[in-house]
Amino acid sequence: MTSSRSIPVAELSSVVVQRKARAAHEALSQGEGLDGNLRGMVRESWLRSLTFLPNPATASARLFCSEEELEAYRQAHPLAAIMPVIHRLLVQPSLDSGMLVAVGDENGRLLWVDGDRELRRRAEGMLFVPGADWSEATVGTSAPGTALALERSVQIAGAEHFSPQVHPWSCTAVPLHDPDSGTVLGVVDITGTADAVATHTLSLVEATVAAAEAQLSIHRLQGRLPRTRTRRGRAARTPTALYRNSLQILGADHGVVHAGGAALELSLRHAELLTLLALHPEGLTADQLATMAYPEDASGTTVRAEMLRLRKVLAEHGTAIVPQSRPYRLPAELVVDAVQVLNYLHRGAHRMALAIYRGPVLPRSQAPAITRLRSEVSTLLRDAVLTDGAPDTVLDYLALPEAEYDAEAWQLALRVLPGRSPRRAAVVAHTEWLEAELGAPPSLASSSPKFR
Repeated sequence: MTSSRSIPVAELSSVVVQRKARAAHEALSQGEGLDGNLRGMVRESWLRSLTFLPNPATASARLFCSEEELEAYRQAHPLAAIMPVIHRLLVQPSLDSGMLVAVGDENGRLLWVDGDRELRRRAEGMLFVPGADWSEATVGTSAPGTALALERSVQIAGAEHFSPQVHPWSCTAVPLHDPDSGTVLGVVDITGTADAVATHTLSLVEATVAAAEAQLSIHRLQGRLPRTRTRRGRAARTPTALYRNSLQILGADHGVVHAGGAALELSLRHAELLTLLALHPEGLTADQLATMAYPEDASGTTVRAEMLRLRKVLAEHGTAIVPQSRPYRLPAELVVDAVQVLNYLHRGAHRMALAIYRGPVLPRSQAPAITRLRSEVSTLLRDAVLTDGAPDTVLDYLALPEAEYDAEAWQLALRVLPGRSPRRAAVVAHTEWLEAELGAPPSLASSSPKFR
């Protein structure tokens, strides 16, 4: 895990750093824009936050569900399986140490908040409670939301928070990844006073997350073994909240559905149909599916026959997502990787979106609805990366096959890469090759000696 900091952690709460952060807030309030006094990572996060929240004073958390809905959501989430590890390694030591421990989902919504009792009471004033949305899009810069946006460890101290309401607090957060797919499942956060951004706090949270990810792997391996029986002859219970049913359709000509610990490869047509059902949880009629899934005229009878085959394939492999009928609909949520990318992009977390993007949605599909989804995902991701302009982000995008002939993106890389970067030579060579192949106008690579 890579922590995000440009100055020693011990100095994050220093008078100098905090004075600069407060000065940046004052400049914003006077309409002067951001200056260079903020740490680079914090400044970039503020810029993202401003796209959602033009006025920091209005940035505040909000509840995303009722208490009953929260409890059901928590128990169905994979993070529920590793909460005993979090409680043992973080919550218990924090009870009398003036710290709070929060665990949130992949969207920055807090599912559990525990720790020092008095601090919990104080934190309720800024709605740092279970069921509250703490994503960057809602509260601006904070350790949980920013760690998810960057997909790496983050420490935010005092006035570095975007919302003035959070200035009395400091926090450290680390994303937690799915050990099988590598996608982000959620975030673990320590919130409190200056000690919350100490070096040992970061190390402790990162070690706890590593232990939790390892424990989740163990749970899943145990879940795949034959069920054992107790002394009284009853089958031992297996945790149910270990997986989220998901469908992978990015960068492949077929789909792969994961459900209950099993993976099943689907044909292109079946992947198309399952994707459409996942995108429309309310259900679709056979005629609606025909319009969305077939580029040529197709009848409801054709769709019904194909759906019968899909249901048989899924049922034979014991998955829990066999579509129901009248209308066709899925019995449970199915997370689609392409939709995850869109969700991250809409939240301004384009680096996270890029991290799980594996290529265009079902590249060979001609289904009208899939073609539209493919265009939307690819276009929004490209626009976000080029708008960001960060060298590492642009270079990660250029590694995608679809960026091979993207002359604009390659020329952007030349503008943002430092002149002495060891990665520059390959970019220059590729840009010159593009000019020869496409007859593109002379780029920065050939128009100025300093780019050589």
